[in-house]
Amino acid sequence: MNLLDDATTGELSGLEQLQALIASGVRPAIGEALDFDLVEVGKGHAVLEGRPGPSVMDLVGTVHGGFAATLLDSACGAAVHTRISPTQGYTTLELKTSYHRPMTAETGLVRAEANLISFGRRAAFASAALTDADGRVIATATSTLLVFERSV
Repeated sequence: MNLLDDATTGELSGLEQLQALIASGVRPAIGEALDFDLVEVGKGHAVLEGRPGPSVMDLVGTVHGGFAATLLDSACGAAVHTRISPTQGYTTLELKTSYHRPMTAETGLVRAEANLISFGRRAAFASAALTDADGRVIATATSTLLVFERSV
């Protein structure tokens, strides 16, 4: 299900679409599954917040790296989304993630903050950092995204 495919979003810019999504309080399915929310957007900027729970723990009792990568990827995608036109879409081509410290159940709320580096006709580049409540960096990422025209 695409949350942005109703009659009103066909005329909204990407930034307006995300602002409407935040205002609605609706989460994409991935946000429901992993317990994270899009909490802030601006031109070329996006912030997600989440709380790692038992469902994302790995075999040794730390949060699986995929949780951090998903938040960083989603934040980079949202930063790009703020710049697309009503007829454009995007998809991740590459995500490079660096892990700086482990996350555990005690880490609590984490924040993924992404900024657009550049936005072209066919490609966009973004970077993001995932931090804990004390501002300590947990992981960082850079992302390359393909920008394309969607069929309507």
